[in-house]
Amino acid sequence: MPTALERAKQEYLEQQVNAATPERLVTMLYDRLLVDVERAAAAQAGGDMASAGTYLTHAQAIVAELSGSLENTWDGADGLRALYTYITGRLIVANVAHDADATRECRDLIAPLRDAWHAAADAVSTV
Repeated sequence: MPTALERAKQEYLEQQVNAATPERLVTMLYDRLLVDVERAAAAQAGGDMASAGTYLTHAQAIVAELSGSLENTWDGADGLRALYTYITGRLIVANVAHDADATRECRDLIAPLRDAWHAAADAVSTV
């Protein structure tokens, strides 16, 4: 059963999500995606493959959400979807084979995407 603090954190997060603009939702997903991959890398380095698996599985779910949210009419959708498919495959390899190199590769692919989405969201919010 969740503690009062855990319930308060969950309620706060739900309020943030419900009040967020579409671009802010994307950046929130990318932020959590990068956190999950970094936590998975740390867990792998420490030999905690169960925790790494949990983080990598959650990361896969986030990538699936990002891929599913792409608008097919956007010129870059096909390329980004292909990248998401590649990242998903590498996350699976990282998880199943306990492959720390695959985890690092995912982090190296996700970090610049996260930064680019943050820059785009900032540009939209200042218009």
